[in-house]
Amino acid sequence: MADKATDIANLLSPTIQSLGLELLGVEYLPSPGGAVLRLYIDIPAGAEGAEGEAPRMVGIEDCESVSREVSAQLDVEDPITGHYTLEVSSPGVDRPLFTAAQFARFLGEEAKVVLQLPLDGRRRFQGRIVAVEGDRIDFEVDAKPEPQRVSVDMGNIEKARLVPDWVALGFAPTKPGKKPAGGGKAKAPGSK
Repeated sequence: MADKATDIANLLSPTIQSLGLELLGVEYLPSPGGAVLRLYIDIPAGAEGAEGEAPRMVGIEDCESVSREVSAQLDVEDPITGHYTLEVSSPGVDRPLFTAAQFARFLGEEAKVVLQLPLDGRRRFQGRIVAVEGDRIDFEVDAKPEPQRVSVDMGNIEKARLVPDWVALGFAPTKPGKKPAGGGKAKAPGSK
């Protein structure tokens, strides 16, 4: 995270925690016409729901309550000069990753990564998260003829997002030419 985003995250995190939610990260995107302040919130680990119940997920009501509380706090604290737009969002299926702990939580998953400084001539890559040690994240990147291991310092990651497994989510065919489960044509009522 940029310094401004880190300062804002530190300022707003206690407020969001008081609402029973977790601030995953902050994106601060300044521009001449007005900045965008994007907050990603989630249900804290371990508070997803009781066994046998559907897991609790961030809903529009959560985003609205965070937006109300945070807007009031930002009006008082005034950490951003000029106009800005506040956006509050759940992480979604292509969840952004902001900390080493978040990478560790998703070991084995694929991530798209953009670096601040190039590594082996590349600033962008996609790879499987294979290890997290302190602030070092190791990825396995598909390279011909064999996969290659890439080790990146957390401070060099500009942004990272999980790559959704569309097959596991049931939104993609498992084999070429096959339709996803339940992806057949809907039948008209009364037809066979």
